Amino acid sequence: MTHRPDVLVAGETLVDFLPGSAGPLASVERFTRRPGGAPANVAVGLATLGHAPWFWTRVGADPFGDLLAETLADHGVPDRFVERDPEAKTTLAFVEHDDAKDRAFTFYRDGTADTRLRPGTVPDGVLASVGWVYVGGVALASGSSREATFDLVERARERGAMVVFDPNARPELWDDDFAAVATRALEATDVVKATPEDLAAVGLEGSPAALAEAVLDGGPHTALVTRGAKGAHASSTADAPWGADTVDHAGYPVDPVDTTGAGDAFTAGALAALVDGESLPEVLAFANAVAAVTTTAEGAMTALPDRGAVRAFRSDRDGA
Repeated sequence: MTHRPDVLVAGETLVDFLPGSAGPLASVERFTRRPGGAPANVAVGLATLGHAPWFWTRVGADPFGDLLAETLADHGVPDRFVERDPEAKTTLAFVEHDDAKDRAFTFYRDGTADTRLRPGTVPDGVLASVGWVYVGGVALASGSSREATFDLVERARERGAMVVFDPNARPELWDDDFAAVATRALEATDVVKATPEDLAAVGLEGSPAALAEAVLDGGPHTALVTRGAKGAHASSTADAPWGADTVDHAGYPVDPVDTTGAGDAFTAGALAALVDGESLPEVLAFANAVAAVTTTAEGAMTALPDRGAVRAFRSDRDGA
């Protein structure tokens, strides 16, 4: 392998079942399966944008696990840390759409492979070689994956990597206090990407700017608060490599086909721009463009654009 990744992504890979029609799941007669999981979407998004990361994940030694492992490989994600679990199944998630194409999830994730990550799996040498580590909130919900994720984050920071955290609040997955666990994660994080709904679950309320400031007060040096079709807000402190800044971007209007994975596409775009050393305004603009393009096709991984598609989209919209 000639490419040495700049980023390590860690967390779940699962199968999304997309509905054939809007409305409650009980009324949907047909589903289309698509590979998914927020970290998996971020990993594939980064690979598609030219920054193929290490990806530490765990799927079942079952047909759905076969599908996911093959999909990651097909998108150029290295398989070194893609684990197969012979004793647990792969997680499934059924997506429910309303008439505006917004979505809700029903998970089948009791003791599945992605809950069974083990501390210490990623060697210190790998953590010392990357500049960025991304983790999400779902891995913190249950099983040994919680402490495995915290172990990863602590060792990564000790070796100079910047940690990016997406709380990705999914209340249906939690038996204990999401707010307490997410707050612990925020304290060990450099960059946070979150929605207002994610931050409300942590106990933070207010405008995007107020939410960003509240996040920064908790320890991170940069906060990216996404607002769906309304764009995103970013704030950073003087501790950030790009310095203190406050930026708003209104997003790009599109006719959405499927919003599944749009937030993960934003994260992949933001991470790619950060790895490239872009300014915070450019990080926000690029990430919003990646997210907007993703909503114009079905699925999460299958809709992720490459740099050429993003460049053409931005050129058409704002001449970037």
